[in-house]
Amino acid sequence: MLLILVFGGVFVAIEYVLASIPFFISIIGIPFGLQSLKMASVALWPFGKKVTVAEKSTGCLSAIMNIIWFYIGGVWICLTHFGFGMLFYITIIGIPFGNQHMKLAGLALTPFGRTIVER
Repeated sequence: MLLILVFGGVFVAIEYVLASIPFFISIIGIPFGLQSLKMASVALWPFGKKVTVAEKSTGCLSAIMNIIWFYIGGVWICLTHFGFGMLFYITIIGIPFGNQHMKLAGLALTPFGRTIVER
């Protein structure tokens, strides 16, 4: 299970943390920085966690924030998860790790209005 941490988890978590720094510099970007840090913690150890739609979603605000997030950097982080997932899918042992990266790729595209729950 430490394979996900060594091969992908640390790199993606660093990417999320580095992406959150410019967001925290501006007051407007703080919600984006918080989402980025939340996803960094999930990227380090995604097993036993499930991404669900939030019960108290803000609806239109979440949609607008997801659109802004998509263009600011969500697509690039999603492609990183997709690339790591494809690398893990090459081997039989890596398939569960590839599944986790694909789960995180979907979260990277639309993080607002989603919650992370322990299974």
